[in-house]
Amino acid sequence: MTTNARQVQDIDARIGDLGATKTASKRSPWNRKNPYRAQVLSNSRLSGPTSAKEVRHFEIALGESGIVYEAGDGFGVKPVNDAALVSAVVDRLGVQADTAVHTKSGEITLAQALTTEYEIGIPSMDLIEAVAERAGDAELDHVLQNGDRASFDAWTWGRDVVDVLDLDRSGTFDPAEFLGLLRPLQHRVYSISSSPIAHEGTVHLTVSTVRYRSAERDRGGVCSTYLADRIGDGHQAGVFLSANKSFRLPSDDTPIIMIGPGTGVAPFRAFLHERRARGAAGENWLFFGDQHRSSDFLYEDELADFERSGLLTRLDLAFSRDQHEKIYVQHRMCEAGKQLYGWLEAGAHLYVCGDATRMAKGVDEALHEIVAEHGGRSPDAAEDYVNELKQSKRYLRDVY
Repeated sequence: MTTNARQVQDIDARIGDLGATKTASKRSPWNRKNPYRAQVLSNSRLSGPTSAKEVRHFEIALGESGIVYEAGDGFGVKPVNDAALVSAVVDRLGVQADTAVHTKSGEITLAQALTTEYEIGIPSMDLIEAVAERAGDAELDHVLQNGDRASFDAWTWGRDVVDVLDLDRSGTFDPAEFLGLLRPLQHRVYSISSSPIAHEGTVHLTVSTVRYRSAERDRGGVCSTYLADRIGDGHQAGVFLSANKSFRLPSDDTPIIMIGPGTGVAPFRAFLHERRARGAAGENWLFFGDQHRSSDFLYEDELADFERSGLLTRLDLAFSRDQHEKIYVQHRMCEAGKQLYGWLEAGAHLYVCGDATRMAKGVDEALHEIVAEHGGRSPDAAEDYVNELKQSKRYLRDVY
């Protein structure tokens, strides 16, 4: 990869500007309680029409916010609830949408409160317990009395506030009492998929839109559908920086191994753009996977360009459903175990981003197996090796 002298001067100046801004602005005024109203410049679908998933790419203008981020950081988005769900809750309460209620914002209508201030996509424990006392629902009573977290999570999965209210048809809550049982509407944080040097003045997000149908109603992720459906190009969303200082690039000459299937590729797209813009000499190895190559290869053209240019030293792919037996990124790791161990021995930093419950666990198990096999170590010694990678901040994870 070559960069002409003018580009190098430009990049150096911008890096210097970023550093100066960080020094000058120690604390941003924008946070979850006071988000910046940012303009959404672009909202486009990444996944193909035949994909079982809907993954979208968003570009958001930082405007005059003064927000400064680094590759590896996250971005908080304050969602607005779906109007159809708000109407369903109001109808279930049996009151008028314009009923006045008192909130932290002062006196507003019930519909406004449910739209912008309270979590109604995910029912709170307080609401569930209050309804359980009234409803006498045998299944819910058993789940609550059993005290098993897994059973409770299974019961609540996919249920929203309307589903919980529907368990008790004998009466309704007073609006003030009802709001007192809800949690505040929470922001969601997404890994930034852009570089502040390569994408000056903007933040890019890679978001999987959650959609499903249950009990004859269409459902969706609170924030993912807000971004996909309820914000058009040119509209504004409340945002703020969520710094992730424990997920940073190493020095420019250090090799890195990145494992990010699905939307877990987001920070690694940022890493690669950052390294190309900086002219970093360190080698880069990416493991990416999803269901089908034809419909789920996120940023395929960009990654192919990175590979052709030499920026991406190696790209290993795992599309689980393109063959009879499912293949995941951890399988590709084991297949390349000797080379992966060699990179670690040469000082490479290893990064993992994505699903915590299955993918990250499988990747960690594969890493231990690779270290044991190719390092000639016992399981305990392999454990010590991996722990040393963690302690020296050479094995970093951003999982959810």
